[in-house]
Amino acid sequence: MKKLLTKTIIFFCISLHLACDKDFLDLEPLGEYSETNVWNDLNLAETFVNKMYINVFGTPFAAWRLSDYSDESHFVPDWGTGNFNKGLITSDNLYTWPATYATAHLNWNSLYANVRQTNIFFSKIEDIATDDIDFSNRLKGEAYFMRAATYHYLTTLYGGVPIIRDVYGLNDDFLLPRNSYAECIDFIVSQLDSAAALLPESYSPDRAGRITKGGALGFKAKVLVYAASDLHNPQKNGAIRQGYANPELLGYTSGSSSDRWRLAKNAAKAVIDMQTYGLYAADPADGDSIPQTIADYFLMKELTAEDIITIHYTPKTSTGGWVDPVIASNPNGYHGTGNQNPIGDLVDDYEMKDGSKFSWENPVHKANPYLNRDARFYATVLYEGVQWATRPSDALVMDPYSKIQTGYVYSTSGTMIKAGLDTRKGPIEDWNGSYSGYYLRKAVDPTISPTDGKKQDIPFRYMRYAEILLIYAEACNELGEDAESRSCVNMVRKRAGQPDLPETVNGEALRKAIRQERRIELAFEDHRFWDVRRWLIGPEASHQTHGVDIRYTVDRTQVSSYRQPDGSTWGTPIYSRIDIPGDLRIWHDKLYFFPIMRDEILKNDLLIQNPDY
Repeated sequence: MKKLLTKTIIFFCISLHLACDKDFLDLEPLGEYSETNVWNDLNLAETFVNKMYINVFGTPFAAWRLSDYSDESHFVPDWGTGNFNKGLITSDNLYTWPATYATAHLNWNSLYANVRQTNIFFSKIEDIATDDIDFSNRLKGEAYFMRAATYHYLTTLYGGVPIIRDVYGLNDDFLLPRNSYAECIDFIVSQLDSAAALLPESYSPDRAGRITKGGALGFKAKVLVYAASDLHNPQKNGAIRQGYANPELLGYTSGSSSDRWRLAKNAAKAVIDMQTYGLYAADPADGDSIPQTIADYFLMKELTAEDIITIHYTPKTSTGGWVDPVIASNPNGYHGTGNQNPIGDLVDDYEMKDGSKFSWENPVHKANPYLNRDARFYATVLYEGVQWATRPSDALVMDPYSKIQTGYVYSTSGTMIKAGLDTRKGPIEDWNGSYSGYYLRKAVDPTISPTDGKKQDIPFRYMRYAEILLIYAEACNELGEDAESRSCVNMVRKRAGQPDLPETVNGEALRKAIRQERRIELAFEDHRFWDVRRWLIGPEASHQTHGVDIRYTVDRTQVSSYRQPDGSTWGTPIYSRIDIPGDLRIWHDKLYFFPIMRDEILKNDLLIQNPDY
């Protein structure tokens, strides 16, 4: 059979590289088959599973990112993200959340649509007669994982939700109450255990992106560390459930916190004990090369021992600049849209190279805030004066040195006489300029220009070994096993060239250090949004955001270019911390959970709304 694939199947299969081998691509489109035919052929059943991947993982390399809804980045066009970040969401309006490429899969309707897909799969898979038991089991393992991951996001967003295992028809009574949070976590863990028992430990390179046994076990560690966290701990979350009649929907109401942390620790240890994974460039020899090594890791198409779950792309997946970092993240002075820009509050959290804290109150730091910082800063952030990709031809005339220009040249009288190419007053696409004075470097390919029509196709590293080490460290710390905890944190820090945490860092100080390490190590990898909630630090993370103002002063009324002809600056820059205009973030405790939308409540009177909605 050699009928054409529909565009939908091309999108899901090619974009995620989900093992679309030649025989698979010769199959008839799923949409043109009867249900009976689909469930008579494992290859067609595989296309059914393929769709679940994008329903679970979405498109994290997007113009909007999850980072824009946390204290990592500022989304320049706004388009409603500002209202979301001011805590204005209601059960009738989530503003841009359901509409973005990065978050459209993270809502009640989309997630339950995927639950239905998994339930259909399990109701039909046994109908397929086959001698290829390994193939059948692998598909079952993937579907178990997808059902678990879908419920993980449901419970992370909403708390306890209805657990549905059946496929309902139009005449069935499908109105169900919410299960408790504890019941949901038990269900998710059982699904991941089933997945791990059926999935292989690895695939051939042409099947990269499919879930492995390690992926299922790693995700189990993620689920359990979230479940053990303050948000769901009755000894910690009293403020958000005060007066709420159904606290069992928001977290645990009994049991031992220590037991829950031990489950998280053991789950992370199971991944470590596989001895399959390890940090990329774990033992750097040359400190000066560390920033480039880290930056290069996030641009590698080939997978490494650090990669546990990856989301794969091809140039065909890009819809304009909406899912392409080359366009969406590059500075406007490169004809990029510079959409999600690191905020100064994140930049300020990167330590000095010696492990001390950066401070604007320190005159040495303020005089040159980008000198001697944590290597991960240089691998993540584009800042004033740093060498970047070769400028497009029109901009190269104005900047033959291709260094980021986010500052301004002023006359001694205080008049601005020249704006950097990458500012909002520069000569190229000024409406796309950063408000923070920073742009994103992490996972942005400098070898591709926004003007050459090519698209980036590196994988998004959804889960990597560094996260597992930090999950293990967090659980050990909560259990009072601080030496073991520090050991794992220091492995991550060593790779970045940062000094070990001293043995005197224990208890609460170590807890803060672990949270700091996750903020830096996992920046722009879709973690911070969830960490803010599970740690109950919403007020700390929501405030007026900051950027940087950079000024050069010259004793003249005009200059021909932003920098002198030899590439040097017009004098010594003056750096100032400034507010990002219009980006005051406001926290309300209701934001720890999303509202169940009003239309769902009206359809099912058994559903109980979350607090304060």
